[in-house]
Amino acid sequence: MRRRVTLGLAALRATAVGALVLLIWNPAAVRLGLGDAPRLVLLDASLSMAGRGSHWTAALDSARALARGDLIWRFGARVAGFDSTAPRDGASRLGPALAAAAARGGPVAIVTDGVISDPADVPADLLRRARVVVLPRTPFFDAFVSDVTGPSRIAAGDTLRLRVSYGAAGKRERGNGKRAATLVASAGGRRIASRVVNLPDSGIVSTDLPFPVSRFPFPGWVAVEVGLEGVGDEEPRDDARSFVLQVSPQPSIVVLASPPDWDTRFLAHALEAVAHAAVKVLVAADPGGTRWRDAATLAAVPTGEVARAVRGAELLVEAGEPATFTRVSSSRGAVLLWPLGRRQEGDWYVQSPAASPIAGELAGVVWDSLPPVTALGELAPPPDSSTAIVLTARLARRGPPRPVIALSQRDGKRRAVIAAGGLYRWAFRGGASGEAYRALVAGLTDWLLAGGNVREERFLPVATVTPNGLPVQWRWTAAGEPHAVALSLSSARGRQQDTLRFDAGGRAELWLPPGEYRYAAVEGPERALVVVDTYSDEWRPAPVVVPPKAGASEGGGRLAGVALRDRWWLFVLAIAAFAGEWAWRRRQGLP
Repeated sequence: MRRRVTLGLAALRATAVGALVLLIWNPAAVRLGLGDAPRLVLLDASLSMAGRGSHWTAALDSARALARGDLIWRFGARVAGFDSTAPRDGASRLGPALAAAAARGGPVAIVTDGVISDPADVPADLLRRARVVVLPRTPFFDAFVSDVTGPSRIAAGDTLRLRVSYGAAGKRERGNGKRAATLVASAGGRRIASRVVNLPDSGIVSTDLPFPVSRFPFPGWVAVEVGLEGVGDEEPRDDARSFVLQVSPQPSIVVLASPPDWDTRFLAHALEAVAHAAVKVLVAADPGGTRWRDAATLAAVPTGEVARAVRGAELLVEAGEPATFTRVSSSRGAVLLWPLGRRQEGDWYVQSPAASPIAGELAGVVWDSLPPVTALGELAPPPDSSTAIVLTARLARRGPPRPVIALSQRDGKRRAVIAAGGLYRWAFRGGASGEAYRALVAGLTDWLLAGGNVREERFLPVATVTPNGLPVQWRWTAAGEPHAVALSLSSARGRQQDTLRFDAGGRAELWLPPGEYRYAAVEGPERALVVVDTYSDEWRPAPVVVPPKAGASEGGGRLAGVALRDRWWLFVLAIAAFAGEWAWRRRQGLP
């Protein structure tokens, strides 16, 4: 006998279908709190957490107490897993750590001394949700050398002039005026120069420290350490900084300026910035160029010494009256000519470059935004097809274009001629115009030196001196795709081998402890010196930029979205309702 469908069967069917529809629709609901997601504690492991007045042991205890057995990450210059070893990173970058924590989910706590390297890059919404525990450093007085700059290469017999930035921070226990100290430069354990200076009450000041290169104990690559003595501060690890330079027997680039002007002045500075070679600038202000002087020291230079420097130069720059250089000009290398001659004054606007050997170096320059050059001379007509016109200009943007820069090559010797006056205005304006001037000088220098016997290096260090706790970075400079390079490193600890693995952008990095490292490619000509300083910005006192706070994940918690498919009991309800209905129908003999 067939039985009828009862009210209970209909209820089971409605419940099962309703649960199935909800699972397919999957609406989101909100709930208070973060549930059972594991906690994550971000522990500041920068060097400031192990510096003077820090509380590393207390930070470890706080991180463990907040984690309650859950996860702890260390952050500094990078994000890493937890370990209790002393901090070693030379930066406190909280932004990447918070971003990684947000991708993981769950409540986040931060244990730090409040000194963050990237406060502008920290997402405000992520920081607002996190609990922040700040263990500020005990105040102390610190004197430091923050930076040392100068030429990266210099010729033997020249005078090296270093620009040293030094300062003080923190509160002194006694005295409220300036404190005398001695600024000392040493190389190879030998004291080579010193100067008495006054420390400011706070902030950073700069001074010059000149001394002759002849005081170096040996030629080649040299690391100069410049430090403060007699300051009596409480943190000695930032009292000195290193500077690396190469001392060469002869300058690789010689600039002759007669008479000197703003164009030659800016050209000399640009060459020092872009050329990986020693630059010597000699000027003659008198007609005929009979009395030459060193542009850096204004010391008189005999004509015979000028001629020897010119003969040994890989690149010679002749700027001024061409007749002045006949006595000394006999360069074996490339030549950059910048003659005065007869020029037509006016506003000459440089046009977009045509096809030339350095056109790639000038890509991306917005030529319409550059200031005009002030004068333009006549370039001799090209003697043959080997001459290439790099840039042209038009007077007031009207009339036919006239050549500004020409390149030529004959008998393996390369030559460039600049006919314009006032190109320095690009560099003087700075910004995009300054970058265009730098790109032009770099392109000309690279093309001119590429025709000589200059050693081609496939890679170079981004900076020869790296602060403590940061990686030594390298960039690929050769043509073609970068590839891994085996490197041999020699230091006071002995010899070691490592591999530079360049990314798609041609960058590689090595993490090295403080020390001097003479590196050499296992297969290649690259050989030089890099230094990892004991100095770090983290050693210095700094204000707290991240204050302590409870965070949105504590107390009442915060609202979090939860989808219905994340509720396991809805799946159980649907399965149970379908199974119950099927069993009931079978028992009553229904299909």
